[in-house]
Amino acid sequence: MGKYKRVLLKLSGEALAGDKKTGFDEATCIEVAKQVKEMTDSGIQVGVVIGGGNFWRGRTSNTIDRTKADQIGMLATVMNCIYVSDIFRFVGMKTSILTPFECGSMTKLFSKDRALKYFEKGIVVFFAGGTGHPYFSTDTGAVLRAVEIEADTILLAKAIDGVYDSDPKDNPSAKKYDEVSIEEVLDKKLAVVDLAATIMCYENKMPMQVFGLNAENSIIDAANGINNGTRVTV
Repeated sequence: MGKYKRVLLKLSGEALAGDKKTGFDEATCIEVAKQVKEMTDSGIQVGVVIGGGNFWRGRTSNTIDRTKADQIGMLATVMNCIYVSDIFRFVGMKTSILTPFECGSMTKLFSKDRALKYFEKGIVVFFAGGTGHPYFSTDTGAVLRAVEIEADTILLAKAIDGVYDSDPKDNPSAKKYDEVSIEEVLDKKLAVVDLAATIMCYENKMPMQVFGLNAENSIIDAANGINNGTRVTV
């Protein structure tokens, strides 16, 4: 293993919930942790961003202010990172959680210098709390952190196994891309990540690998450059 030196792994909150759709499926989280440990043992530095959809989505409610809804979503990602980072520790890794806002003694404030120092010590760094601002998704937060830490690529682990030309839930004939350029993602509105995140990838030449989390050894394969999903090129 060793195609990359440093990667940003973006995990879907819903994918970590498994069939339950909410909360955590511990077996799924342990399997993710084991794969990441294999990566770190081989020398790959790993940053992690986790969505909050297993608890709350920013637009879940129409009865409360969007800013407040997004703040709830940010805290959902903090809860996810506290849980998953402890599962990572259970399988033998060192972890730290960084947030863009003070969160008591549960996390430390994000800075690039702090993150890079942790990477050099072999620590898996969780980036929780999104960007710290409303109206930005965890997709955008993930791309922002990937660019800041100078990651080689984003490994985008989703509930779906790649990028399609239309929603396979609605269209049984939807075509899956093996490889697609970020320009094509923008032109065709393929919704790999949200628009703000897509533009940030385009402007900063940040490639992505999109794959299904639940496939066997999917994270390790992606870290090795084995394309079982969709490669988004820049």
